[in-house]
Amino acid sequence: MTEQTPTTELVQWVALSLVPALGGKTIQRLLDHFETLDAVFAASEKDLRAVPRIGPKLAAAIRALDLDRTRADIARWQADGITILGPDALPSPLRTVDDAPPVLFCRGLDPLPDGRAAAIVGTRSPTPASSELAAALGEALVSHGWTVVSGLAAGIDTAAHQGALRGGGHTLAVLGSGVNVIYPPENTALASAITRQGALVAEVHPDTDPTSAALVARNRLISGLSTVVLVIETGTTGGSLHTVRFAHAQKRTVFACDNAAPGNRQLRTSGAGIIPICIDKMDAFVNELLK
Repeated sequence: MTEQTPTTELVQWVALSLVPALGGKTIQRLLDHFETLDAVFAASEKDLRAVPRIGPKLAAAIRALDLDRTRADIARWQADGITILGPDALPSPLRTVDDAPPVLFCRGLDPLPDGRAAAIVGTRSPTPASSELAAALGEALVSHGWTVVSGLAAGIDTAAHQGALRGGGHTLAVLGSGVNVIYPPENTALASAITRQGALVAEVHPDTDPTSAALVARNRLISGLSTVVLVIETGTTGGSLHTVRFAHAQKRTVFACDNAAPGNRQLRTSGAGIIPICIDKMDAFVNELLK
């Protein structure tokens, strides 16, 4: 990862992005109101509270931000191999998403792969056949120049990343923790391998432990970083269907494997495209995605 002196604008973006409960949409409201980041940081608490969704606590938190400390944190993270992307440096698919984060923390390739990308998602407890299919699909995708995006979870995510690595291509692992906190810990070796052929990506502070809210929120990034979402095996609840809902809102195309999993049946009934369940047909399926 490239170490460089952060611009004042990037320092401001990072500082705002790490204020608890201050999401990307509210930050955009601040910019719409004040027009520039400099004006946001110069505003009084009273002026900040004039912005929708900015109450006394958020206004006080913004006024308390220490940009010198943030600059020092950024320098420390960069020295540790972390790249920080501001809004204009986000991968192009993510820049089309309404609630994209203002900042991404990345550990791995710099710059991030920014071509065609496909999300592979599914249950943490798949059948052996589904795991094999996810790995084969990941390998087929990278052989055709796609980047594989998934969430580093056990099960389908793990198989998808492994398939992409086996194929010598790029893969992004979108975390519900900081990039310094690997979850689940049994995927530490896999995460290390991903940094050599792709990147670990997170919107939260690098040292943040995983939370249920962050694990759900990262699903919008998995779909947002991708142009298609491929569901291998899922039940009728859980993270895969969160990703599908985000994908629909982001106008991403969704495919589901033609298997008996209840979530897959539900998705096919509601109009998802079909992924064949024969490993030998993965190359043909990926070729169809290119059309």
